[in-house]
Amino acid sequence: MAAGAELEPGPEPAQVVEALELLLRLPAGRGERDGEAGPGPEAALRPETLRSNAAALEERLRRAPGWAALRGLRRAVLARAPALAAGAAGEAEPGWAAACGLLALLLCLKERLAALAAAPAAPGAAPGAAPPPSADTLSVAQARAVGRALRAAVGLGLVPYLPPGVGQHLGPPAPSPAPLAARGARLHAATAALAELAQHPALGGPLLARHLGLLLAGLCLLGHGPAALSEGVSEAERVRCREALRHILDRVYQPLAVRELLVLQGRHKQSPPSPGEETKPGLARAPAWLRRLCGQLLSERLMRPNGVQAVVRGIMEGTGGGAGAEAAAVDWRKCDAVAKILASCPQQCLSLEDYYRLVCPQVLGLLHIQDKATARQFQRVAATTLLTMAKEHPQLAEKHLLRPLLAPLLRCAETAELAVEDLSAGTVLVTEAELGSCVEDVLKVYVVGNDSSSLLLGSLQSVLGVVFSLYSFAKQNVSYLRSPCQEILLWFLEKSEREVSLAVLEGFAGLNSSVCALHPRCRFRAGSEGGAAVEVEETISDEDEVLYQKVSSEQCCLENLVELLSHCQQSGLAGDFFIRCLQALTRVAAEDEAASEAAAAPGGSLLELERYHAGQRRKLLVLQLVATLCESVSDTVFTDIAQVEEFVAATLQRACVSPARGPGAAAEAQTLAMAMGLVAAMLGGAVQLQSGDFAVLKRLVPLLEELSRTYPEPLTQELATDLRIAICTHGAFSPETVGAAADGVLGKKPGMATQSPAGIPGGAPHPGGDWAPARHGRSSPSAPTEQSEEQSVSREPSAAPAPCADSPAPEGLQELLASAYDPQPPGRAAALRRLASLITRRDPEALQQQEKLLQVFLENVQHEDAFVYLSAIQGVALLSSEYPERILPILLARYGCPARGTEDAAAAVTRMKLGEVLMRVTRALGDTVCRHREPLVRAFLRGARDPDGALRASSLSNLGELCQRLGFQLGGIVQEVTSCVTAIAKRDPEAAVRRAAVHVVVLLLRGLSEKATEVLRDVLRDLYRLLKHVVAAEPDGATVLHAQLALEELDAVMRRVLFPPQALEKKIVVLP
Repeated sequence: MAAGAELEPGPEPAQVVEALELLLRLPAGRGERDGEAGPGPEAALRPETLRSNAAALEERLRRAPGWAALRGLRRAVLARAPALAAGAAGEAEPGWAAACGLLALLLCLKERLAALAAAPAAPGAAPGAAPPPSADTLSVAQARAVGRALRAAVGLGLVPYLPPGVGQHLGPPAPSPAPLAARGARLHAATAALAELAQHPALGGPLLARHLGLLLAGLCLLGHGPAALSEGVSEAERVRCREALRHILDRVYQPLAVRELLVLQGRHKQSPPSPGEETKPGLARAPAWLRRLCGQLLSERLMRPNGVQAVVRGIMEGTGGGAGAEAAAVDWRKCDAVAKILASCPQQCLSLEDYYRLVCPQVLGLLHIQDKATARQFQRVAATTLLTMAKEHPQLAEKHLLRPLLAPLLRCAETAELAVEDLSAGTVLVTEAELGSCVEDVLKVYVVGNDSSSLLLGSLQSVLGVVFSLYSFAKQNVSYLRSPCQEILLWFLEKSEREVSLAVLEGFAGLNSSVCALHPRCRFRAGSEGGAAVEVEETISDEDEVLYQKVSSEQCCLENLVELLSHCQQSGLAGDFFIRCLQALTRVAAEDEAASEAAAAPGGSLLELERYHAGQRRKLLVLQLVATLCESVSDTVFTDIAQVEEFVAATLQRACVSPARGPGAAAEAQTLAMAMGLVAAMLGGAVQLQSGDFAVLKRLVPLLEELSRTYPEPLTQELATDLRIAICTHGAFSPETVGAAADGVLGKKPGMATQSPAGIPGGAPHPGGDWAPARHGRSSPSAPTEQSEEQSVSREPSAAPAPCADSPAPEGLQELLASAYDPQPPGRAAALRRLASLITRRDPEALQQQEKLLQVFLENVQHEDAFVYLSAIQGVALLSSEYPERILPILLARYGCPARGTEDAAAAVTRMKLGEVLMRVTRALGDTVCRHREPLVRAFLRGARDPDGALRASSLSNLGELCQRLGFQLGGIVQEVTSCVTAIAKRDPEAAVRRAAVHVVVLLLRGLSEKATEVLRDVLRDLYRLLKHVVAAEPDGATVLHAQLALEELDAVMRRVLFPPQALEKKIVVLP
């Protein structure tokens, strides 16, 4: 009878699934969700339930018709697995018996599915109909039942026999019903069966997707764990477990394998949880042998082909896209941790260079990920890894990372080792895709990475000439490469030392060889995708055409260089380069002077002739560059007095070396007059100079003295002498020639502002319009001249000199603007008051010049005299209330960033004055201030974090008054204000600032009154706790008083809300 059963055809998969469901049948009244996570239904199956289900299955197999085939197949499977057969027959331990029965049935299902897959395929479907599923395909219900069986098999047959810390989360360890000697054998039996199931696609998919970590834990313990934890397992079985472990790790999706190995490795003893993972189940402390093993396996994953991407995906994936992916991209700490892992060479790698040779190309490949959901985090990991490798091993990083990264640019550089001359014309050296990808990678690594190490700057400098040539090409064509190239060039010029940046700019202009330019046989060609490609240029035999192309290329290069410098004016680089060019022009003049005294043309060898022509070419380039800069650079190229001094010194030195003679004498004399007039204007009051500025100007004294002795023109000699005297006396002795020169530069009429000492005009206008004679002649050196050195001043040379303080009140707007720079505070304040009254009367001429008025008021806000700066504050407030949309952004920008050149103390005072201006504007705007709520609050919150304590207190006071006026319109900014006030009141070291923070709460409660419970409903409890904390722990008495006042205000508000006053009123109702 047994032999006849073996000859019967095999059971259908549905029958095996039915047997699995029978073994996992729940008691009556119990149920389970199909998609429930966790170890499976074993938690809901009691021992008696498992026994009854096993007995029911055995009864079904013995007596039910049609189940003989399944019984025979099950007997054959158990014959090959004696441990499962012994466990399934045992009744003392129902859990292990159920696990063995489940595994046996799953192995039966595997064999039947494999047999059905190997059977001949069924005839195809009719034309137009869907193809029938294969014979080994499971239905949705059957797949769900198989998933339940797998969870139960893992939960009953694998989890109870794993020791703590091996594949388990923190918590009480699962009780193991078996004795210690039998645990290893049972664990091997279950693990071997599951490993065999994992080989089938239909069963291995759900098994490895849900239970890969536990299966790996079992294989690691059996194959590599201590012998004491795997008693009863032979060495041959341990070898098979190690092979199965390698097979499964090589087969599964590699990021999933990396993730499960990291989980299996567990958290280090001192490592805190990552951001956002505090609520996830904690990982148990893995044993040392398991941590070492997982580290080795992870290193093997890393060193496989595409292993870097697998490791990065295994750590960074799992966010599911969307907002989660965006949050992961922002999590820079996780990206940096992955970068440190990739930059560290594993212990099993014998050579560091071999590791870099294997990993570095994969790191560069991370920069080219196209998936938008993960591109940002992958690029950050790649950039951080590259920077870390460059710091730890610069030579290897340069060889295996930076050179391959810059390879397309180096290939077409001037020093390229390719035999370009042997290539035919039109050969493409760098394709459009290569060049575009290279430029974008350089932007990501250098500019976005923003690491200004010497290695990175040096490597980028080697291709900077090619990048500039590409920038010039993109400027002449429609190309998306223009902006990336510009950002790369500006980043290098900003991060490099000033001398290096100036040398690079000279290299761009062709004055030196500090940069490697594009190969002379190469040229850029527009690409079809908006980029560019590099190809070999055809040789031109026409010399005129070659000369024309060279001249036009140089002119275009200089224009693009000036365009690039227009973005470097605030840093002062443009001014320094302009001065460097003027110094080069001085050397050209000296060489021409020497050449005029020597022979007209050099004689001798060809080498000397070539040097002569190179020198002449450089002179022409210098002249062309200076001419282009003079035409294109704006009047704000100089950012401080030192740069103006260097400019004047270069001009004076050129005049001393080569006095104006010949055809260019008029232009040289005009340039010299402009430079000397600029110094005269600064001494005459256009710029209020301090003692440090005079120390800079004194460097001009030797040049002025030499000019007064050697220059052939007498008037220039006299002006040079007078300027030298004025500088040495700090402006105390200022002859009339100095004032006349200043008038020439500033464009004023002769006699209008004949300067007396310290810039006080020598003549004043009469009401009738005529000019009175000057009251002072050549002043004595003892005349009072200097302003206070602590005064914050404007340093714009274009500002007009101030008129006399004791002159009659000017009636025109221009005279009022000039009087606003009067050195005497009463006259200046009166002019500011008059300008403010014009704004109040909405004078059309004044409103047309609102920008000039704003500049005048803001410059006078910095004055140290209270009468002056309060008048200026009033003027700014009136102007802002008339044009809030235009003026408020300017005031907020200045409040957040003080003016350049001011000291820290002066800047803080100026910002507090601007805060008063903003509060006056807030009062004037009234209820319409809600439109500007967010920028005002942000500005005051930033001021509350300023290092200066007085500014922090002032910002908090302004914030409190603003919140009081906003009232019910506070909206969502209540949380930000509350967090800021709480932090400052508890932790700020200065008592005045803590006092101001508590005062914000007082003003907030007063402004809201009964509405406080509605507007502050989310933060009212926090504010109450803060006030109680201040009363209990604050050492400053005034701060405690403010907190008590706030508590009283809060008490009054709550009483009015809880106990509203009784209103006695009569209601008259008119009946219909």
